[in-house]
Amino acid sequence: MKTLSLKLDDATFDEAEEITARLKLARNRYINEAVSIYNQFNKRKLLKSQLAKESKIVSKDSLAVLHEFEKFVDEN
Repeated sequence: MKTLSLKLDDATFDEAEEITARLKLARNRYINEAVSIYNQFNKRKLLKSQLAKESKIVSKDSLAVLHEFEKFVDEN
């Protein structure tokens, strides 16, 4: 594990304290879980962006292949 210093806005800290107390969860565990969920969210966001970019790159080739298949079907 890594140790770090963290500065939170007062409102964010107070809200986190209230929630951890109600959940009977250690502040450290709560923050670890929050960062983990935020990491997953951002990984998916980055993946979505990458897939959209790659999809755009191959879309022209995909249309060309589709047209070739349509020609093949029309000929038979």
